[in-house]
Amino acid sequence: MNLTIKKAGTVLGAALCLAGCASPAPQTPKNPQDTMEEKLNLTDQWDKVFPQSDRVNHTKVTFHNRYGITLAADLYMPKDAQGKKLPAIAVSGPFGAVKEQVSGLYAQQLAEQGYLTLAFDPSFTGESGGTPRNVASPDINTEDFCAAVDYLSTRDDVDPERIGILGVCGWGGFALNAAAIDTRIKATVAATMYDMSRVTANGYFDADDNPDARYALRSLLNAQRTEDYREGTYALAGGVVDPLPEDAPQFVKDYYAYYKTKRGYHPRSLNSNAGWNVTSSLSFINMPILTYIGEIRSAVLLVHGEKAHSLYFSQDAFKRLQGENKELLIVPGANHTDLYDNRDKIPFEAIERFFDRYLCEN
Repeated sequence: MNLTIKKAGTVLGAALCLAGCASPAPQTPKNPQDTMEEKLNLTDQWDKVFPQSDRVNHTKVTFHNRYGITLAADLYMPKDAQGKKLPAIAVSGPFGAVKEQVSGLYAQQLAEQGYLTLAFDPSFTGESGGTPRNVASPDINTEDFCAAVDYLSTRDDVDPERIGILGVCGWGGFALNAAAIDTRIKATVAATMYDMSRVTANGYFDADDNPDARYALRSLLNAQRTEDYREGTYALAGGVVDPLPEDAPQFVKDYYAYYKTKRGYHPRSLNSNAGWNVTSSLSFINMPILTYIGEIRSAVLLVHGEKAHSLYFSQDAFKRLQGENKELLIVPGANHTDLYDNRDKIPFEAIERFFDRYLCEN
């Protein structure tokens, strides 16, 4: 152990010398709320697309990541939790959604089972800070999960040795990347996961997995960069297609049925409205986020629908995971968006048993 620390310190010391060999001066600890966080405009209304539970206390909170971006979150806590140090779970996703949609539903459900949960809006989206708006980043969005762990680890009512994360859709991939980075995370659930790097670089079902296709995509995106800079604004890719073409693939129809109808529409949701910045795709092409998931030592549960177009992401990721504490649960008859809000399909009991085993029994 001493040898490892010495080696790491040597590398860090060399990096500091390259920056000028300056030793940081001791600093008086400050309240991060006062020094590092932007004042956000948070609604005080219950504006979720799911009903509020009478078994859970809910409040708005903020925290910050290493890039100085302040994130907005909904904190859910069991009503009988006062005076206890609780296991905690950070939740986010799907890709292009907000905390008032799927992640909040999962967080509230888990809070009913005794967990302190945090459903957050990723950087640049929803009520969270960061400019420009509507930007996705494989690095920053992974960091958002780790920043949520920072926040939970420093709460007096959380046991820092019992923290897990749950990511839905694209944030399932970011959750796996975070688990590969952050040794404080003891258990990870990825529900109806997308590997956003893979689908961006290779297309759906890897149909465009060749250098020419990627070059063409890079050329289009870099031309858009030039245009964005010239215009002083960022072109948006558009959310879920509307109106829905009659010949749309079934999974696009499923997205429409959630994001564009009363079932799941939210005015702050990117997918429900104008979508991501077009150029957000650039970094995903060259930054595969699941490179080191085979090194995750903590527990992982992948949950996916049998009928989901995206099932191959979880199946392929599972093949790369190592250890007896890794599980793949395929839900019979479920499609991709069934695991957004269909309580008859979401295996909440299995998810709760998984977190109970790795956050409460060990």
